[in-house]
Amino acid sequence: MPLRRAVLLLLSGLAACAGPTDGLPPLAEEPGTEYRLGAGDQVRVITFADEQLTGEFRVGDHGTVSLPLLGPVPAAGHTTSELEAAITAALKQRGLFRDPSVSVEVTAYRPIFILGEVSRPGQYPYQPGMSVVTAVTVAGGFTYRANEDTASVIRNTGGHPIEARANRQSLVQPGDVITIFERHF
Repeated sequence: MPLRRAVLLLLSGLAACAGPTDGLPPLAEEPGTEYRLGAGDQVRVITFADEQLTGEFRVGDHGTVSLPLLGPVPAAGHTTSELEAAITAALKQRGLFRDPSVSVEVTAYRPIFILGEVSRPGQYPYQPGMSVVTAVTVAGGFTYRANEDTASVIRNTGGHPIEARANRQSLVQPGDVITIFERHF
């Protein structure tokens, strides 16, 4: 009986040492996928031969971009190419142009948020190619209590927030919420 009790105590002690990210699935990497717009992104729309329809616009909370003469155009969840096609179709449908030429580019991405054991938790601008460790660097670096190997990332995928485990080199996407946990001593 004493041996069994010792084994149970050891196992329960190991379970208590489990980290906060142990039960999370690994963060899915999406290499080569084209960026999808979301609320908070800022885009530059260029309509050739029409200065009134050219400018910088923000994707609103409802996922639309409000353009002069057209009103709200759905943008969230679309690529820049798909938004170009939607604006072109709307201009043709309203009879404003016979053959419009529209270009869309992202000028500012949604911010990322970093919480927990970093020097300056908060909201920071996203830069393409950012990893967890570069996001931590922007937030002033790890605190002395930080678990520097794994983090939690909450990402809005298909309209639903998904929490996953990430490592230092995991790529961050606009709108991600990164949490750096305290390490166990």
